[in-house]
Amino acid sequence: MILPAAPTVPTVSTRRTEFLPFSPPLIGDEEIGEVVEALRSGWITTGPRTKRFEADFAHYLGAPGALALNSCTAALHTALITLGIGPGDEVITTPMTFAASVNVIEHVGARPVLVDVEPDTLNIDPARVERQLTPHTRAIIPVHFAGHPVDLEPLLELARGRDLAVLEDAAHALPARYRGRLIGSGSNPVAFSFYATKNLTTGEGGMLTGDAEFLDRARIVSLHGMSRDAWKRYDKGGKWQYEVLLPGFKYNMPDIQAAMGLWQLRKLDGFEVRRREVVAAYTRAFRDEPALETPTARPDVEHAWHLYVLRLRPELLRIGRDQLIEELALRNIGTSVHFIPIHLHPYYRDKYDYRPDSFPVAYSNYLRMLSLPLNVRLSDADVGDVIEAVLDLVRTYRR
Repeated sequence: MILPAAPTVPTVSTRRTEFLPFSPPLIGDEEIGEVVEALRSGWITTGPRTKRFEADFAHYLGAPGALALNSCTAALHTALITLGIGPGDEVITTPMTFAASVNVIEHVGARPVLVDVEPDTLNIDPARVERQLTPHTRAIIPVHFAGHPVDLEPLLELARGRDLAVLEDAAHALPARYRGRLIGSGSNPVAFSFYATKNLTTGEGGMLTGDAEFLDRARIVSLHGMSRDAWKRYDKGGKWQYEVLLPGFKYNMPDIQAAMGLWQLRKLDGFEVRRREVVAAYTRAFRDEPALETPTARPDVEHAWHLYVLRLRPELLRIGRDQLIEELALRNIGTSVHFIPIHLHPYYRDKYDYRPDSFPVAYSNYLRMLSLPLNVRLSDADVGDVIEAVLDLVRTYRR
């Protein structure tokens, strides 16, 4: 696949005539061909391509093993159940995440304990985590926000001293590195997302990595609690007998999705090159604009750059975040906000009696953030249009 050249900032003012989507996938003929082959093979549910995708994914990360599932949510839920977490337990996580990260804690009957984030990375603050530990704490779910790895070592140290599980939500973090190691390469459970907007997509889908014994138990949880999956029962030489060992779930990934993943994984490093080129162009354009704060990338990590989250400095502007998004849409630039903090949603707000300032760092940053288009389909001209529109609006509304 030939990737476009690095983007440059245009010198001639232009206005887009077509809408620029925020994050469409890039699906090539290879993925399409593999899906067609899967359809023609007669085996479309979990089977040989899913097993190959699991093996390839684990090899790419250097992980002990991998379990392909139908979403990152399924991976998180499966991991919590496999860890034996349930009623009476507490699980610490962040308010700066998508609801799925916290919903799964509720699903197993445990109590989510939210901890505020660091002001630069917007990742969970390890120093605050320690202050929230109780005798009921069983696990920590750090979320690698936007693709920037969490500062894991302090959390792992806390966990080692108290026999806590660390379940990483790496929905944004493929391929990210922390202190030289790829996220997901360790023995603790890590959940990945292959949703349509992600750096690697299977349309929907996810992966759980971890040590082999843990994944053997997780595999049973993820498919009805059965001792033998369909491929082992229906393929040549398979046996029809099986036992239900526990009341599991229907979370398996079919071969149709895995067929896409096989090729997306092969292209991932090339995709990442292009994402970094776009990020570099954005940062060059915005870093000297006083009304804008560009994203952080600490020196001991490699950012996966799933999102490019720009933050406004409202004291320097006569326009708020919401109006800026509307103005960009009028210029045919699609943007988004990641995320509405968990404690602002009615279910969690009302159940746990949260106020907006219960987590002041997450809340104050939410009010001024927007995510710019970041995907490998962006052309130089697309990136230039985004840069020009943002800078024009910011300079127009500067105080």
